[in-house]
Amino acid sequence: MPNRSYLVGLIGSGIGPSLSPALHEREADRQGLRLVYRLIDIDTLAVPPEAVGDLLRAARDLGFDGLNITHPCKQLVIEHLDALAPQAEALGAVNTVVFEDGRAVGHNTDVTGFAASFARGLPDAPLERVVQLGAGGAGAAVAHATLTLGAERVTVVDALPERAAALAGSLNRAFGEGRAAAAPPERQTELLAQADGIVHATPTGMAAHPGLPLPAELLHSGLWVAEVVYRPLETELLRTARALGCATLDGGGMAAFQAADAFRLFTGREPDAARMLTDLTELAGAVGASN
Repeated sequence: MPNRSYLVGLIGSGIGPSLSPALHEREADRQGLRLVYRLIDIDTLAVPPEAVGDLLRAARDLGFDGLNITHPCKQLVIEHLDALAPQAEALGAVNTVVFEDGRAVGHNTDVTGFAASFARGLPDAPLERVVQLGAGGAGAAVAHATLTLGAERVTVVDALPERAAALAGSLNRAFGEGRAAAAPPERQTELLAQADGIVHATPTGMAAHPGLPLPAELLHSGLWVAEVVYRPLETELLRTARALGCATLDGGGMAAFQAADAFRLFTGREPDAARMLTDLTELAGAVGASN
């Protein structure tokens, strides 16, 4: 008889406001499953990110079925796993761990989450020249997704040139030479004048980091703009871009669809991803109204 009870959790820093518990528990309730989702915040525990291995072992010993992993532990967790799914291996980052047959297996659902959201929200967007702002953990995932979707070339812009160069190098190894390039912020003007769209993958625009990630005058109506930030769902970047007539995509789809993919890995059940997106929009709206 299939398992009908699950214990999962999230390891990361500052994760108190996470919507993951509600997203997973709501979907489980609808499927007649008992799922408990716990937050394991390294800040609350006063332990460093490097403690992720100890936390992983403790969760496995306590009978957890799996874990989500977020900043700043997505790379650090890898050395403590028994195996990696191909997507996670190619990316060098893990956001979902499943405990099965005594083994801890790492996956990455950020890539598939962004790809599903983009295909749904911007299905006809041209993908010849894409500029991506941000080369961190989320940036690596969405760049992989954008190239998987068929982008001809992604230029990664980051305040840390060496980080942008490292991501571009790994993308070229994975997708073929010339598919990715790195550029400093000083080149944004020329790049965006010729680009089809922008993928934004920095923390700017989050409630704790308000503002625009680039000068507003660099935006123009010929661009589409895809956002990774989902709290709030409407960032200043999206508001500004929409006012100019740009096609836009908020970060809610990526958050909901990566959660749906993780739910499938944890439970073996097929989630209703569209319903989880509705949940996320509702939950994020409720949070926004209460702030």
